[in-house]
Amino acid sequence: MYSVEQVAERLGLHVRTVRGYIRSGRLKATRIGKQYRIARADLDALLGRAAPAARDAAPALEVASIVTVDGIDRSAADRLSTLVLASLNNPRPAARPLRAQTVHDEQRMKIVLMGDASATAEVLHLLDAVLADGTGLLTGEDENA
Repeated sequence: MYSVEQVAERLGLHVRTVRGYIRSGRLKATRIGKQYRIARADLDALLGRAAPAARDAAPALEVASIVTVDGIDRSAADRLSTLVLASLNNPRPAARPLRAQTVHDEQRMKIVLMGDASATAEVLHLLDAVLADGTGLLTGEDENA
């Protein structure tokens, strides 16, 4: 059993974000006194990890990645979030669909990707290209203007 603080540290999120996940039902937790406790299986379910497969099955590979982008304003975060979520709509032959969530506050943006390793790598390459210096994609600037 993990505390809210331990889950927040493991995921690289703020404690309030984890508590929000619990309140919204996204993360199952047990209340003990005034504190929440999260079972390993419930944390694995949040991260999209499947229950242990049968021994005869091939090993399943799933990736959970947390990308932090510091110093990004709200409009750029909205554009980046739209780009990431739109990239998930591309048809992929992956056995596990790629899932993503984005969170932005005044200081940083976090993008959580969960799913197939190759699909996650594609989105990470896309993020790297978009966030490279001088592209102007997040600021809405056109290099040819």
